[in-house]
Amino acid sequence: MSQYSREDIVAISLVKEAVGEEVVLIDQEGVSSTYQLLAEFSVAGVAYAIIQNEEMSKNDEVDVFHILQQEDGSLELESVDDDGEWEDIAELYDELTTTFEE
Repeated sequence: MSQYSREDIVAISLVKEAVGEEVVLIDQEGVSSTYQLLAEFSVAGVAYAIIQNEEMSKNDEVDVFHILQQEDGSLELESVDDDGEWEDIAELYDELTTTFEE
């Protein structure tokens, strides 16, 4: 269970304003991959981006990244390495996007 709830989420649009809804990430080997920006929000003062590539979309999976603002104003996405934090934020995203039928 997440330590946060929907009420803790603050919508932001840093990444969308900077690059749009398509994000290109380059891994450590220099290989680039294109992701869709699904959501971005702040929780307890920490900014997060929820992204998904085509393969992840087929399996209904997402990835969670920190959004870091550099001194020059540019943005950097950094992997969320802490499993507990990753799960908490992914769970919050699920809450935001899940609809329940009555």
